[in-house]
Amino acid sequence: MNAEIGLIGGNDFIATVTQRCQLPIHRAIASYQKTEILSWVHNHETAILIIEASSLISQGLCQDIKASNPLRYLYCIVVAQPQHPLSLTEEAEMIEQSADAYLRFSSPTATPTEQILLENRLFSAYLQAGMRQVNQFYQLQHTNDILSTIALSDSLTGLGNRRALEWELSRQIQLSRHQQQPVSLIIIDVDYFKSVNDTHGHLIGDRILQLLTIRLQNSLRVQDTLFRYGGEEFIVLLRQSDLTQAEAIGQHLRRSICETPFTLNRGLTLSITISLGLTQLQDTDDPQGQNILQRADDNLFKAKNAGRNRLVSSI
Repeated sequence: MNAEIGLIGGNDFIATVTQRCQLPIHRAIASYQKTEILSWVHNHETAILIIEASSLISQGLCQDIKASNPLRYLYCIVVAQPQHPLSLTEEAEMIEQSADAYLRFSSPTATPTEQILLENRLFSAYLQAGMRQVNQFYQLQHTNDILSTIALSDSLTGLGNRRALEWELSRQIQLSRHQQQPVSLIIIDVDYFKSVNDTHGHLIGDRILQLLTIRLQNSLRVQDTLFRYGGEEFIVLLRQSDLTQAEAIGQHLRRSICETPFTLNRGLTLSITISLGLTQLQDTDDPQGQNILQRADDNLFKAKNAGRNRLVSSI
């Protein structure tokens, strides 16, 4: 991707840099007020900032800009105008205060053309270096997003895994209490799944879990989320659902599985049933969700002991 370039400084500075820059300037702010500049950077997507080396804005500005935008990569190039050159001490302080590069422009009317061209070349080199740094950051960010998705996904079904459930469950509990909306949870277990693996092999067992996932997802509402908890166990988070509403959804899920056999490769057809344990979030439940999970698991145990292919719910 191409990073956006922004200019910060006075009107004369903006005009000079615009003339010398060989890349498009996307945004500019003519200001020396630090609070105004910080707000402007925060509200725009510029990644490379060309900053006038004025005593009003250079002192600590790069450091403050980066500190106030910790989730973005910002590359700051500080440029001194010929009428306001910096000392070596000031240049060192610039870099120490998080500036990524420093450049001093010479006066075009009193400087040989060759030197102006070299300054422009150095300026362009700094911009290209900034582009590379920003692009590398976004590539790493994209890679991290992919790795995070893999870490939170079940490889067989594509559903969120147990780690994803733990994160989402605590988030939904917090939202439920803030918005005063009910949340219910169902644990689903495939009945006699071990016998499927023992009789037909693990590949057929895996295929059953994939087809079951598709059927369950097609039977849920948009606001409901299905997770693979482990093995043949699944969990459904039902947002904005009290126990009565959740029971109706749970029974719909149960019927969607037991009433239509699963047709697999080689003409094999298997009838599958599921047992379900359901409960609703209570005010006394812990914020991580261990209480609601335990109650749902207890109800699942009751459903299996009562003959399977049924739903047991309680608060």
